[in-house]
Amino acid sequence: MKAIEIYSSSALASVSRSCILKNKKVASPSLSFCRTKIRAVGTVPEKASVGAAQVDEEEASVKFAFVSSVLLPDGTPDVQLRKACGGQKLRDIMLDANVELYGPYARPLLNCGGGGTCGTCLVEVVEGKELLNPRTDKENNHDELKRHPKNWRLACQAIVGKSDSRGMMVIQQLPEWKAHEWNYRGLPPIQEEEEKE
Repeated sequence: MKAIEIYSSSALASVSRSCILKNKKVASPSLSFCRTKIRAVGTVPEKASVGAAQVDEEEASVKFAFVSSVLLPDGTPDVQLRKACGGQKLRDIMLDANVELYGPYARPLLNCGGGGTCGTCLVEVVEGKELLNPRTDKENNHDELKRHPKNWRLACQAIVGKSDSRGMMVIQQLPEWKAHEWNYRGLPPIQEEEEKE
C-alpha cells in the first residue's frame, strides 16, 4: 500500500483581482481553482513490524514523574507522568512534554535559554540520579548551586542517560519555590496509567 501526499503549487482558491484591474471592469471578484497533484511517497509497513517497532521503542525509554511545587486543593502534589528516550537534556524533555520548568522566569529575557548561566532551570532529582551525567563545570562553578544540596541540578546541563537507557526518575520542579513536603513513594506507578491508555 502506498502513502499518498497531496500538494498544490498555489492556493486552492484565489481571488483574481489582477484580471479585473487590467480590463478596467468593475465586477465582483471571481474564484479560480488550480489543479492538485498526487504522488506516492512511500509504503506503509505491515502491522506486525509496526507492533515490533513500538515494543522496542517503549522498552528503551526513561519514565519521569514531574512533581509540581504547588499542591492540589486536596493537599496532594500535582504529578505529571511522562516518558522520553535517553540521551537528551532534561530541559528539552521537560519543554517538549509541556512541563513547567521556569515558573516566573518563563519569559525569553528572564532565562539564558539553556546556556547554563542563569540558574532558573533548577530541579531537584529525587530519584534516578544514576541516570544523569555527572555535574558539568558550569554546574560546579555556579553560585546558585553551591548553596543547595548535591541532588539539585540545572536541567539545561543534565543529560538523561543514553538512547538505550531505561529507568524511572522523580523530578521536583522549581524546588526553590516548594512550600510543602511530600513522600515520593506514594506516587502512582506509571505502569497502571499505561494500561488504562
